[in-house]
Amino acid sequence: MALYLNLPLCCGTYLVLSTILAAFAGYTYWINSNRPDDDPQKKKYFLSGVFIMPFFWPLLLVGWVSFGILKAIHFGFLLIVFTLTLVFIRKPFWLPWLEKIALKIGGMLLDANSVLVRMTFGESAAGV
Repeated sequence: MALYLNLPLCCGTYLVLSTILAAFAGYTYWINSNRPDDDPQKKKYFLSGVFIMPFFWPLLLVGWVSFGILKAIHFGFLLIVFTLTLVFIRKPFWLPWLEKIALKIGGMLLDANSVLVRMTFGESAAGV
């Protein structure tokens, strides 16, 4: 019943938003069509996309909100799982693994840095 009472407001808001978004899409299409063909920023837009957009943006909005809700649920689930893992498994098995990976990556970075210093400044600067 509340939707029926607010139907003029909902339809008016939808029309205003659709008009604004159609103007944005039309302006973007116009700017893109005036770019030269060899411009790397020129994209292949279709004119029909400007006319389809007023019917398509609510679907994108619903999808975007649903995706955000699913991300929040997924984050909450992982937060609970990792908290329970910390409580029930006393030995943190990922710390030795993390130390091993950090030492491996750090060693590779220092080796690459040493090679660059030797190439740039010679052997005399390598001992500094």
